[in-house]
Amino acid sequence: MTITARGQLLSDSLTTYLHGLPASARVSLSVKSLSDNNVAFKYRADERVPSASVIKLPIMLEAMERVKAGTLNLDKIYFLKASDKVGGSGVLQNYPDQSRVSYRELLRLMMIESDNTATNIFINLLSRDAINQRIRTIGLKQSQLNRIMMDTLAAREGRENYVTAQEMSTLVEKIYRNQVATPKLCLEMIDVLKQVPGPLTISRLLPKGTVVAHKTGTLTYVRGDVGIVYAKEPFLLSVFVEGVPTPEAERIIGELSLICYTYFSHR
Repeated sequence: MTITARGQLLSDSLTTYLHGLPASARVSLSVKSLSDNNVAFKYRADERVPSASVIKLPIMLEAMERVKAGTLNLDKIYFLKASDKVGGSGVLQNYPDQSRVSYRELLRLMMIESDNTATNIFINLLSRDAINQRIRTIGLKQSQLNRIMMDTLAAREGRENYVTAQEMSTLVEKIYRNQVATPKLCLEMIDVLKQVPGPLTISRLLPKGTVVAHKTGTLTYVRGDVGIVYAKEPFLLSVFVEGVPTPEAERIIGELSLICYTYFSHR
């Protein structure tokens, strides 16, 4: 756990809350002001955790870097194949074969609907190696895409996708500060993240209308949410909860978010 002097009140509030959780709840947390680098809090933030759909953040980034390089046109049409379709989250699995879908719409579905079919189309298009190389290029050392979505055999064999709370916070901050792709593409990514639903996690207890640009992730054994909360003082929040049932994990994320929001709205 690390803190900064100016963030002592935030640290005290979060530490008290975390120490009151049941022993089975394993929380990985990174909080950081977007206007004051001296205010930050980390708790198990560098521990590798199963990513669930949060891994779609670096996939989106690699797609946008391809757009910048001129090797991907988001307006190009993709023809959906029966072999593309997988279960879990998303709507593409219900589309007719040979449906025409632009890459821009596939990107939107991957993030906003957390569409697994759209995600796998991008993984196959971009390649797992290239996505992982992009992760390394921006300085993230522990996060890794190891399998496509809904690959239950790979999951059973232990081939999981991994991230850390700190590294996903760093990725989102780079998008926020226009440090990847182009400023225009970063704005597009932020706009997409603002459309991601998630009333059960970061937004759960926040005042109605609070803008959150984020990506959620859910597996039976982990619940995560990573993004920007536009409080009076905008802040980054990256949190993953393991070891408790999903509804309990969602409550924990919501309560941690509220503690942070209260602090950053009254500084």
